[in-house]
Formats: sequence, structure tokens, C-alpha cells
Amino acid sequence: MTRNVRPHSVAGRMIVATAITTGSALAAVAITGGVLSVVFARTILTPPKKRDEDLRILAHDATTVTLSASTDAMMPGLYSMWFAQNAGHARIGEIITVSPTAVTRELLGVDRGSLDGVTRARVGGWFYLHPSDLGVEWDDIDVDTELGPAPAWLIPAVAPSSRWVIGVHGRAVRREEALRAVPVFRQAGFTSLLVSYRNDGDAPSSSDYRYSLGDTEWKDVEAAVQYASAHGAREIILMGWSMGGATVLQVVTRSPLAHLVAGLVLESPVVDWITALHYQGLAHRLPRPVRVAAMDLLSRRWSRALTGLASPIDLKRLDLVARAHELDIPILLLHSDDDGFVPPTASRALAVARPDIVTFEEFDTARHTRLWNYDPDRWNSAISRWLHRLAP
Repeated sequence: MTRNVRPHSVAGRMIVATAITTGSALAAVAITGGVLSVVFARTILTPPKKRDEDLRILAHDATTVTLSASTDAMMPGLYSMWFAQNAGHARIGEIITVSPTAVTRELLGVDRGSLDGVTRARVGGWFYLHPSDLGVEWDDIDVDTELGPAPAWLIPAVAPSSRWVIGVHGRAVRREEALRAVPVFRQAGFTSLLVSYRNDGDAPSSSDYRYSLGDTEWKDVEAAVQYASAHGAREIILMGWSMGGATVLQVVTRSPLAHLVAGLVLESPVVDWITALHYQGLAHRLPRPVRVAAMDLLSRRWSRALTGLASPIDLKRLDLVARAHELDIPILLLHSDDDGFVPPTASRALAVARPDIVTFEEFDTARHTRLWNYDPDRWNSAISRWLHRLAP
């Protein structure tokens, strides 16, 4: 029989008080960590409704705009500038002057809205907003997916061609991201099909309205491969940016139509989500247990009420470094060592694992999915050389 011991001494009472306080603190830490894990997981999965306008517009005239200094504002190259909560759009060019607090850049044009009276903006990687910006013919078409018709742009080659490229945009953006690749592929004789996929704001949404990091989105790209094949494509290249890279990698390792794909071009791709999510968690100063718990939430069926996912995500299946032996087609991999969002670690590892099929073009300085913006000549040349080697 166990007796209750009452702490009569001051020391005893202090020990009990300390134990209670310590237990309460540990419980609070555990609860806080659990909440952070859920928030991190849901942030990864939920399509954002708006983007932060993190730059201040300090001045502008007909040919220049002055912005508050930031990493994005001070990156050399050609970029979009969004303002008025995405209602306004301008294009900015090279840097003219820089000070510790401000940067003045070329203002190449305002496509929508007016900068008069506007004080906030954000810089984006898109430069073209529509195929008409490229001065080419195009058709609005629908790709029949399992969720319904998904809008796409079909941009025919200069001459009839059986060589097609399917452009797959990344997370939290739309097919406009892929427009920058049209000219170099068109020059090489390719028809371009720029697609939308579930939950991107253009294509039909899934029932849970959650990203699955490529684990289900690949089915929409597979439908695009089927469309291309049915309309005369005999050589299909898949090009994916960021999460689009993860998605096309799933197509060639899981789809029965993978034999129709002749090669991949991956720009700032997520080759391994575990590596990418650890990196993003560290950027938000989340301790490792919180990051691990968040990834566990993504992978468990019991956590659907917390994440909102209809089905768990198999993160191991999305690790194409571990599955590198399953790849058997040529791959051009473009990544920057200063990506800032998806580290090049897994891209390097894939290139090391499969030097027989991977051509790795590592950039420096360029940020995530902005390699074309930073150095369009090198970007176009890398793709052009690779396509030339790939040609029958």
C-alpha cells in the first residue's frame, strides 16, 4: 500500500512547487510546438489568397521607379511589379542607382492600373502576362482532367511540329510563369502547352482545396500529356518550375503515359520535399521537432482534421534523390545556389546520383524561379544547347 507523503518542510514544498511549475512549462511548450506544427503544415498546403506587398514605392516618373531597398528590389534583371493588391501591374528593368535605403530602376511600362498615389508593391518573377505579349499566335483550350476542364494556352510552333513542351508552373502562381520559356522552345521547333492544375486558381479545385505538393497534381499534367499525344505530339518535354518540377517528376515515375515523355527541364525544382520543408522551417526559426511534427501531420491519415487534406501525402514517394534509379530520360536541371526558398541541395544530389542523364546548370545570385529574370541569355542558351543534344 502506498502512503501519501505531505511535504512538511519548506524544502519539500519548494520541490513540489518546482515540479508543478516545470510540468506546466513542459506542457505549455508541447502545446505551443503542436500548434506551430499545425500552422506550418496548413501554410504549406493552403493556396494563399493574397500576397504581401512588402516594398514601398518612394517615387516614380514615366521611365523610372524608386523602391525601398530589399533583396527583391535590388536583384539585377527583368521583373514584374504588382501593386494595388494585384489589380495593377508594371514591368521593371535594370538598376539605375542604389543607396542604402532605396533603389531606382527602369520602368519599362505599366500594363494595368496607375502608379499615381500608390505606395506599396511587390516584385514577381513573371514578366509576361499573356501569350499576346510574345507576339505569337495562341489558342485558349481546355485539358480534360479527372476534376473537370483545366484551362491551358496552346502556342503552336512556327511550322507544324510533333515536338511539344508542356510548361508546369509552381506553387502559388499560375501558368503565366511558364510564358518565358515559349521563345526558346519555339525557336527549337516546339509547340508549347502551358497548363493549369488543381487549386491554382484557374483549374478546378479539389474537394479539400489543398496542395498535395505534386502527389495528386501530377494527374492533371498526365492529362495534358494525353492531350498532346492525341493532337500529334511524338516527342514531349515536360518543364516544371519549383513545385511544378516535383509534379513532372511524379509524372515520369508514376504515370502509364511516362513513355511518351522524352525529357525534363526542371527550374528551381523541389526534388525532395523533406529537404525543402526543413529549409523553409529553419527560415521561420522553427525548431527541428516542430518541423518533423509538421511533416508527420502531412503524412498521417488521422491528422486530416488538422491539415484539411483529403488524403495524406507520401513525402518519401516525392523524394527523387532516393528514387533516382527510377529515372531513365534526359534531364536539364537549372538551380541557383542562392535560391532563398528551395535549396539546391537535392538538385546537386540528383545530379551526382545520375550524371548519366542529368545536365546540371547551377546559377549564382539568382533567386527562386528567377533564373531567366536574372540572366536570360544564359538561361536560354542552356535550354537551347540541351535541346540540340536531345534532337533526333
